[in-house]
Amino acid sequence: MDHPSQPTPGSPATRRSRLADLAAHAGVSEATVSRVLNERPGVSESTRQAVLTAVDVLGYDRPTRLRTTAVSLVGLVIPELTNPIFPAFAQAIEVSLAHRGFTPVLCTQSEGGVHEDEYVEMLLSRGVAGIIYVSGQHADAGTSPERYARLRERGLPIALVNGYMEGVDAPFVSDDDVAAMDLAVTHLAELGHERIGLALGQERFVPARRKVAGFRASMAALGLEVPDEHVVHTFFSVEGGAVAAAALVERGVTAIVCGSDLMALGAIRQIRTTGRSVPQDVSVVGYDDSPLVGFTDPPLTTIRQSVQAMSQAAVRALTDEIAGDAAARGEFVFRPELVVRRSTGAVPA
Repeated sequence: MDHPSQPTPGSPATRRSRLADLAAHAGVSEATVSRVLNERPGVSESTRQAVLTAVDVLGYDRPTRLRTTAVSLVGLVIPELTNPIFPAFAQAIEVSLAHRGFTPVLCTQSEGGVHEDEYVEMLLSRGVAGIIYVSGQHADAGTSPERYARLRERGLPIALVNGYMEGVDAPFVSDDDVAAMDLAVTHLAELGHERIGLALGQERFVPARRKVAGFRASMAALGLEVPDEHVVHTFFSVEGGAVAAAALVERGVTAIVCGSDLMALGAIRQIRTTGRSVPQDVSVVGYDDSPLVGFTDPPLTTIRQSVQAMSQAAVRALTDEIAGDAAARGEFVFRPELVVRRSTGAVPA
């Protein structure tokens, strides 16, 4: 009995199957896919990029004329680089991407500068295979998930670091803010501190909200009160830390937990301007374990983020998606580490 022959590579049947796969993945018609692959007019740039992304994600070879170095590009959208933790993430992610054969396109944001959405449009025009976001709009509880949903609808793989947003079909990687606050509070309580303040950036950010929740829970577990005025929201910056410390010291705290190392350095500077010293009068704890904070005066006690492990997890999830292997959804939470140095000491008598 004769068996029906299988389609051979390059046969009309194989080409039709490929067109159907690409059309389904990109959410367009087979005719549109054909126009893109044959470089015919009448296709918008966004549709063209959606089709080319589908080609890469599904593992098909691009036609020779459409092959560029952009196939191996991955967008990396990250906040301004003045905070040392963000260059640390950028370097770790870049190294991990390079080991997997990808080249990052670094996009740094700053207040009043290029917006995340504008960077994404630029990245799409360059045909990136995916995008990693670090502390982006996904960390702002007041923003809509629509911008990320649109990217996922067109089949572009994304991974998001430090921030969580319901309704986004993508892997998230975060530091455990609740555990971090427990480490800081427990350390200070063991040194005899009871009046502990918390200095954070703007309340709308998910990590800030989680830190507040963790701080209050840890204080309550130790039987310690947290008056509302002992939690101060300013900015994750040196200046923000100084403003918060001025208010908290005035309110009688003997220790301050800060939402970033930059805030902690600002707090120490402010405390000294009042004639007090750290840690003899006020203890200060930072957050991140940024490069060089072990060499400040005094060396900073801080909470260390697992930058290497978090970066590798984000890159692995993204590149698995690019290769067509769906990464697990939800949030991967990494436990931080307390690094004790000389900015914390016993409660003053």
